[in-house]
Amino acid sequence: MRHRLLPYWILFAYFAAGAALDPARQVPGVQPRRTYLVIGLLLLTLMIGTRFKVGGDWRSYEFMFRFVDYMSLNRALDYGDPGYQFINWMVQQWNGEIWWVNLISAAIFVWGLFRLCQNQPLPLLAVLVAVPYLIIVVAMGYTRQSIAIGILMAGLAALGRGGSVIRFALYVAVAALFHKTAVLVLPLVIFAGKRNRLLNVIAGVAMFVLFFDLFLSESTDQFLKNYIDTRYTSQGAWIRVILNLVPALLLLVKRGRFGLTEQEEKVWRYIAFAACAMPFILMATPSSTAVDRMALYLMPLQIVVLSRTYLLFAKPRTGVVAVILYAALVQFTWLNFASHAKLWVPYRSFMFEDSTGRRNYTNESR
Repeated sequence: MRHRLLPYWILFAYFAAGAALDPARQVPGVQPRRTYLVIGLLLLTLMIGTRFKVGGDWRSYEFMFRFVDYMSLNRALDYGDPGYQFINWMVQQWNGEIWWVNLISAAIFVWGLFRLCQNQPLPLLAVLVAVPYLIIVVAMGYTRQSIAIGILMAGLAALGRGGSVIRFALYVAVAALFHKTAVLVLPLVIFAGKRNRLLNVIAGVAMFVLFFDLFLSESTDQFLKNYIDTRYTSQGAWIRVILNLVPALLLLVKRGRFGLTEQEEKVWRYIAFAACAMPFILMATPSSTAVDRMALYLMPLQIVVLSRTYLLFAKPRTGVVAVILYAALVQFTWLNFASHAKLWVPYRSFMFEDSTGRRNYTNESR
């Protein structure tokens, strides 16, 4: 069983090794190992993009891909999230395969991840924090939502560097083309703009109402029916909510200790408040799946806060090791004890499969 998990642990070890050696940007004259980071992100894109029958929604995405082949572009865009459907339709026009779609999706996600991690003092540690769940589970399982999260991470990075709420709203609009629920992130950052707060609130509320009307209004009834009325539940929802709660409490309790700019602290403080509210929402709602999927949008909080937790330690290197061990514990627990981990294990890639789905390098069956 252990060798079936090996690709995931190789991925973890690559970024863990880099994080252990990566100096902080605050050290005069020392820069992070950018080449090491870029190579790692390219390998990450390939691993996410060329996966074969990995992830809980693989069959659903495969059906969507094949079904689009029989549609015109207009019908394909109406069939589901238009951004994702356009990628499907385009790849079908090129006589491509589903891994082409996944590779394009992975590139968008990794681009957003890079933008956000680049803003952190230790970018490699920031990527490592994302590996156990955001990368392995979300990016390799929930393709559409991972694209939306990637675009939102790029928007959050821009907002943290001083971008306006209106500019962030444009990122939200693009993300909503891949997963409509992305519009629900906009209210979390309405108050974070640098300029007049009243104008930010007015502009943010106006944008949210507009986006809700464009993307979600027609889907509300279906959402309620699918998640609330049928009381869908996600095993492990509490664990994932707690994973967000840990960095949220750290940020709120140790405020001012994470080296964030005033603008960045505003952005992440409001997201931390939302993460703290999730346990209460989870107890109140009849569908843990609805809360679980919404909590995914809060996961970038883990990247920002946990990758800066070393600043709380007297010896920063000790803090880095502590974060690495924490991330290793999360990955070990999920891969070995999560009820649906079998849908991700073993990792398989199109690079090692023939056209019939049989392995080229071994006769081992899944």
